Amino acid sequence: MYNPPIQYFAQAARAEALLVEQHENYVKQSYRNRCHVLTAQGVVPLSIPVLRGNSKDKTRITQIEIDYTQKWHNVHWRTIQAAYGRAPYFEFYSDYLREVYERQPKYLFELNIDLLRLYLKFLKLEKPLQFTDSYQPEPPPGVLDLRNRIHPKIIPDNLYVKPYTQVFGKQFVQDLSILDLLFTQGPKSLSYTQ
Repeated sequence: MYNPPIQYFAQAARAEALLVEQHENYVKQSYRNRCHVLTAQGVVPLSIPVLRGNSKDKTRITQIEIDYTQKWHNVHWRTIQAAYGRAPYFEFYSDYLREVYERQPKYLFELNIDLLRLYLKFLKLEKPLQFTDSYQPEPPPGVLDLRNRIHPKIIPDNLYVKPYTQVFGKQFVQDLSILDLLFTQGPKSLSYTQ
């Protein structure tokens, strides 16, 4: 997932290890290439344009290339700065995040894994990060399958996040990227996922 939603890390905090699916086909209109941030104008979706994955052909998630001709990374970074530039912990985390964006990895999967590792480090979630060996429609026993459960078009039933003070708005907004929690709560972020 691209800048995964807070619910993802709520589940990660409970897990013994994280098993990342690397053999699935790319799923359009999912969190694999999009996230939601809270701005003065409300919730704004940020979506990474990809070079493949919009055709009828099935493309493995690790083969989806990012389209840098659209300068999406500049738009995303400006939006993140506008949304969280005044948040208490923006200065603390922003340089690390910007460094990942500036690397401009070729593949979406690579960018998402780099960001995931960064967020796990920020949250001090020391969980083994493992990758699937093959695609299994049904997960092995004891594995919680969230591949399609945390999705922008699905209202999560039991993926609750404790309310915290957000930069904009008077009512708490759920289903936001981990960026919202990290920039506003900093080192206390993990306590809001448990």
